[in-house]
Amino acid sequence: MTQKVLKYDGSFMGFLTCIFNAYEQKMDVVEIVPAGEDQKQLFSETENIITEDLKALRVLKGLKSKVSSNGLRRMRWAFLSEAQGIEIKLYEMIKYIFASKTKVDLDYSNPVVLYIENIAKQVGREKHRMEAFVRFRLTKDDIYFAIIEPDFNVLPIITPHFKSRYADQKWLIYDIRRKIGVYYDLSKTEYVSIDLPEDMGVSGGNSEYFEAGEIYFQKLWKEYFDSTNIKSRVNMRLHVQHVPKRYWKYLSEKSPFA
Repeated sequence: MTQKVLKYDGSFMGFLTCIFNAYEQKMDVVEIVPAGEDQKQLFSETENIITEDLKALRVLKGLKSKVSSNGLRRMRWAFLSEAQGIEIKLYEMIKYIFASKTKVDLDYSNPVVLYIENIAKQVGREKHRMEAFVRFRLTKDDIYFAIIEPDFNVLPIITPHFKSRYADQKWLIYDIRRKIGVYYDLSKTEYVSIDLPEDMGVSGGNSEYFEAGEIYFQKLWKEYFDSTNIKSRVNMRLHVQHVPKRYWKYLSEKSPFA
């Protein structure tokens, strides 16, 4: 049987379509990679997979009957990690799940199941930190705007949190690493892709783009933070443990104002 490398559009539904085709055609799949990404298997036959929602939904239905809702969530979160080779790891886990008569998504004696669990936990931690540390700035267009640059692609799974918490205002969260954002218009969310000015900044307030009142508020917030932050009592090790330095760029209280 010829070994196959499957290429897909990078979406979760595209990945599930790969799974469906692999089973339907009894393929010997050795690698699954997003289009545009280099494959490691140089001497295998490459097949481009077109996303088909009906096929993806059939795989999803099959998985729902074999794993718990938490197990399915862990698999989706692991997929969003964008870790090298995560697709083939998930494929191996799915094969194990479908081949077993009992639910095995918590069988941590299996190395692949344990790997998926651990990487999903990392994505979960990133999700919670983004939800806690993202700071919105009010633009002159009356849109609350925030820039993020997460290690993992958590934008799809933090959107419900912000939609629920900020349901009465327009907002846009933009992932500058992946060049895609989510815009909420008071009724629905949609993905957008825009070219941001280089001088907009991740935090703080450039008066060219942001409301003067918002900039003043952020200055007050930083002054408050500085005044309550007694230097002699700072436990920097504990502070960094709870608020890692790579998240400081999002925080108004950490932003250097002129």
